[in-house]
Amino acid sequence: MNIEQLTISGLAIDVVRKDIKNLHLGVYPPHGHVRVAVPLYIDNEAVRLAIVSRLGWIKRQQAKFDKQPRISAREYITGESHFVQGRRYLLNVIYHTSAPKVILQHTTLDLYVRDGSDAAKRQAVLQAWHRQQLKTQIPDLIAKWQPLMGVEVADWGVKQMKTRWGTCNIRDRRIWLALELAQKPSHCLEYVVVHEMTHLLERHHNDRFKAYMTKFLPNWQSIKNELNQLPLITPFMEE
Repeated sequence: MNIEQLTISGLAIDVVRKDIKNLHLGVYPPHGHVRVAVPLYIDNEAVRLAIVSRLGWIKRQQAKFDKQPRISAREYITGESHFVQGRRYLLNVIYHTSAPKVILQHTTLDLYVRDGSDAAKRQAVLQAWHRQQLKTQIPDLIAKWQPLMGVEVADWGVKQMKTRWGTCNIRDRRIWLALELAQKPSHCLEYVVVHEMTHLLERHHNDRFKAYMTKFLPNWQSIKNELNQLPLITPFMEE
């Protein structure tokens, strides 16, 4: 797979060359990043023509992201709003001399850190907790859906993603889920798990893929819309 960047009508566009039959164009959150996957035989001029013909659609998608509610980058201080499985909690930072930990209360998210911990350390403790929360949920979801879908996931993981909720390595049968999903409602996490597992049946987002999704999750379209309309969160500072 070869990746290059083109600038077309002032837009920076990632071009990914793959062994596929058709061109696939996407605009991704949080800032409307444009990415196009193209067959190996298509040259840059053909890519430019395809992008120019869809500039109106691209700008409409980017405008949707611009209007989407956003939550500013977190500083990990007492009183901030943080989300766990779609529910809002107030962060309560507690300094102590023991090992760091996080305790979820009725309305607060208690973050225990060592005396003198800076924002980066507070971030790391909470990030690790979010990651662990996802890792306790994902295995049960995969176990639930494998027999229903007739596929087997060989491996899975959680990582930070800037433009996607998940990815699937079809060859290795490995799926990755975005760390931010720990903050989204649990049914949104399940939708992304099913979405990525469906790629083990169909590589592309074509009609066959959509038919599988409708078979497994009849309301997947509404869940997808809900997930993409939730406030965009910058929960973790850049690593």
